[in-house]
Amino acid sequence: MRSVIVTGGSRGLGLGIAEKLADEGFQVIAIARKVSEAFELAKARIDAKGTGRLEFHAADLSEIESIPATIKAVRKLGKIYGLVNNAGIGTSGILTTMGDQAIEQLLRLNIHSPIAVTKYAARAMMTEGEGRIVSMSSIVASTGYVGLSVYSASKSALTGFTKSLARELGALGITVNAVAPGFVATEMTHGLDDKATAQIKRRSALHRMAEVDDIAEAVSFLLSEKARNITGTVITVDAGNTA
Repeated sequence: MRSVIVTGGSRGLGLGIAEKLADEGFQVIAIARKVSEAFELAKARIDAKGTGRLEFHAADLSEIESIPATIKAVRKLGKIYGLVNNAGIGTSGILTTMGDQAIEQLLRLNIHSPIAVTKYAARAMMTEGEGRIVSMSSIVASTGYVGLSVYSASKSALTGFTKSLARELGALGITVNAVAPGFVATEMTHGLDDKATAQIKRRSALHRMAEVDDIAEAVSFLLSEKARNITGTVITVDAGNTA
């Protein structure tokens, strides 16, 4: 059974991705600071179904220096085939009034952390001669959004990282891609009021918002054999918000 790491996989979008991959037959290791009740329920469902496995490893990925040991521990659960860089924070704020500490924290978890996790996970994939890496970007990396300038910068960084790393690892049989969700109903967007949500739906070609399952399906596809010749690209899943 192939093993896939999903960072931030204990709740929200990360848990949705982890569940989908486990349903597809992967052994999924969700890395997060603490386990959630929703994760425990999902694990029980996956165990009963018997298609794949859903495991949890506790780690604070903002502690960059501990990441090598975290990946080493996860490797003991199985050879790493895939990595989904999902963990991140969506701290909002106008740049000129945003606290320096908040900026540093966001950039650390949204940029430095996934790069470090990828570095050590990719080393494990190199020994196997195959692998899949998927990072979660966002449509705001290309469209912009008031109050999300720093967040947008972090997601733009992941897009550039994806494209260059795809060239570095391609000859080794490892694909590197990103998924750019639109506004999805998760904890990251709980601050949007009804008026903002309605406006987003009106702007979308399909007049609705993308759902967690839509994002999970895109990630599942990129980890499948059907996507073996897709690398260095970004798949947008936003119900046509940027169409």
